Parts: sequence; structure tokens; C-alpha cells
Amino acid sequence: MRWTPRYLMTDTAEVKRLVRRHPWATFVSWTANGLVASHYPALVDETADGLVLLTHFGRPDEVAHEAGEREMLVIVQGPHDYVSSSWYETGDLAPTWNHVTAHLYGVPKVLSGEETYALLSDLTDRFERDRPGGRSLAEDEAYARRIAKGAVGLRIPVTRFDARAKLSQNKAPEVRERITSHLDTGNPALAAEMRRTQEDT
Repeated sequence: MRWTPRYLMTDTAEVKRLVRRHPWATFVSWTANGLVASHYPALVDETADGLVLLTHFGRPDEVAHEAGEREMLVIVQGPHDYVSSSWYETGDLAPTWNHVTAHLYGVPKVLSGEETYALLSDLTDRFERDRPGGRSLAEDEAYARRIAKGAVGLRIPVTRFDARAKLSQNKAPEVRERITSHLDTGNPALAAEMRRTQEDT
């Protein structure tokens, strides 16, 4: 990503927050056959020191990615949207795109069948627990274990990350407030991120 110091996210806690709130991730590997990309949910391993991601691939994606052999890039995209120059001051004509994005790097460890099943159970519980009538793999463990054989879990200790919160920090406070107000209707999540950044400055 473009190097712009005012947009850098260097706090690991903020990156964890981004992953928790936006768990649908893109996984990119450089393999013997060139670049391979897949899309799966990612969780933060809350029991680990540092930043560790947990995910699962549907077989045979782990083979296509040559998982465990070399570094993998995980892209997490938070709220983002077009920012019209019509929201700026007269004479400021360059529109932009505001976003919160993280690139995370690490060598994945392929999990065992039992570890994968535990991960799938946790993943299901994470997304089902707040839903009316939410389900659990424990309702029919024998069936769940059979279908779990079609997946493989990955644990990715993040060794480095490059993250940005580009939220119009280069604009005057009144312009940022105008942009935020415009986004309130169409993209309230991005507007909320802009307000968080304003409170921190």
C-alpha cells in the first residue's frame, strides 16, 4: 500500500479489532504455479500472544496454496467508500477513496483433523451465537465431524503487517465533518470509523 505516514495503523490492538469486525478475508500465496487467492473467514486467536489468525480452507485449497511451505498474505478490508470532491471546499477537485485495510503476513501451520474440528466449532459459534435460533455443530457431532473432513484448519502467526486507516485525516476538521455527514446515510460503518479517528486526534 502507498506509504503515507498519517494513515498508518501500527497498533496491533487496532488490527485485531479490524479482523474481529470484518472477518471475511482474502488469502494470497505465491506458489510453484504462480499466485493463488482464496476467500474465507478469519478469527483472531484470542488465546495467543501477539497476533495470530485462525481460518479454514475447503479442500483442496490448502494444496493449491502450498499451505505451510512459505509466507502467505492475508488481506482484511474494513469499511470503505468513494469520497466525492463535491464535499470539499471550492477549488479542491481531487476525489478519493477512504478505507481501513490491513495486509498481514505469516507462514500458516496446517492443523490436525481434531484441531480443525475444534476451529470449525468455534467459528460456527462465533457467527451463530447472536442469531435468533443460532445453531451449533454440537447438535449433531457425528454429522459435523463427517463434513469437517472436507476442510483443513490453518493457524497463521502474523510476523508483520502493513495497515492503513485512510479517513480524510489530511482535510480540515469542518471538511472531515462534512464528509462524515454524507457517509452517515450510505455507509454508517465508515462514518463511525472517521469519528473514531477524529476523537483520537
